[in-house]
Amino acid sequence: MVSVDVQRDVASGLDRTRSSKQSSADLAKALRELKAERNAVILAHNYQVPELQDVADFVGDSLGLSYQAAKTNADVILFCGVHFMAETAKIINPTKRVLLPDLDAGCSLSESCPPEKLAEFLNKHAGKNYYVIAYINCSAGVKAQADVICTSGNADKIVMSAPAERNILFVPDQNLGAWVMERTGRQMDLWQGTCYVHVEFTARSINRIREEFPEAPVVAHPECTYAVRMLADEVCSTEKMVAFCKRSPANEIGRAHV
Repeated sequence: MVSVDVQRDVASGLDRTRSSKQSSADLAKALRELKAERNAVILAHNYQVPELQDVADFVGDSLGLSYQAAKTNADVILFCGVHFMAETAKIINPTKRVLLPDLDAGCSLSESCPPEKLAEFLNKHAGKNYYVIAYINCSAGVKAQADVICTSGNADKIVMSAPAERNILFVPDQNLGAWVMERTGRQMDLWQGTCYVHVEFTARSINRIREEFPEAPVVAHPECTYAVRMLADEVCSTEKMVAFCKRSPANEIGRAHV
């Protein structure tokens, strides 16, 4: 059982120095002082606001951040992200205390595959003897029921290495699973989960971007729908998106990701 604490004392520590007139700089200074006091490391996901990224020790994708924390001697991890990210950090850093500032910070993709629903499905379809591949953007409860965990960057490799005689159930993202099937030719049953933000990107919105920025290449995450993936110049993981943008000679890049 992986538990992630919501630390009232950390919040109250900031409350000691917070006032209605405090600036962002004052709050950042107070947070750094509290961080030093608690021997903490602050992780901020890529989609966090600049003010949080500026005060963080590391900024990046969720799995990469968890491994960065493992390299530190910090006793405490303050993860500015969503619940499954903090759980992943705890799995990778079992001896460190992991704090999630907002326990209600959820993820629609993770929530689309509740652990109890997955267990019920696997029990109902026990005859299929599923080999469960779980995309890392899921809860610890789902990870515990999987045979293997993948990322968007290594999903192809993981699927191709799955036992040939086993039926595969890919959870929780149906778009990522479909993309992997297109690339590998390996048939899988897909859990019908999505990230609500990624599915808001549409062919119409991509075409509108192309009309406004005709010279800009479009890079999309595989959690996007088939229509968006087909229109993109590149479909890749978050980490590879960063590399793509660095390599691209374009002055502007359209990105279908969060």
